[in-house]
Amino acid sequence: MTNNDVIKRVRYLLKLNNNKVAALFKLANHRVSPNQINGWLSKEDDPLFLEIKDKELAIFLNGLIIEKRGKREGPQPEPETKLSNNMILRKMKIALNLTSDEILALCASVDKPISKNELTDFFRNPNHPSYRVCGSQYLRNFLNALQTNADKMSKE
Repeated sequence: MTNNDVIKRVRYLLKLNNNKVAALFKLANHRVSPNQINGWLSKEDDPLFLEIKDKELAIFLNGLIIEKRGKREGPQPEPETKLSNNMILRKMKIALNLTSDEILALCASVDKPISKNELTDFFRNPNHPSYRVCGSQYLRNFLNALQTNADKMSKE
């Protein structure tokens, strides 16, 4: 998955308009222009298309965490300059306050079950021998599961 796919899916999932996207960046102490947002959301063959960089997506996800969970005490984390699917999955888990069991249930609900060990391995330190890279298909399945269950989750 590209970073542009991720921001588009999260925007759609959470029903965020462009002003709200800009507000999430602002929460993470970063300003973006309407043209940048429109470029990120454009199709790749559109002349206005802009690729969202890892650091920009990290800032967006950090803003989402702040929006959903509140600012943490002390200095705010610096946005990552290199972002992996594992980090995106972790940031979404934190922002949406999901437990591992909830993620497992979400994936199972769309017939894309994963084991608890697989999920745990995605959240391990990259230097850990059991660390596992979260492939694009896993991240896509997770985001699809969130979308499929969005109405059910909002009612709880």
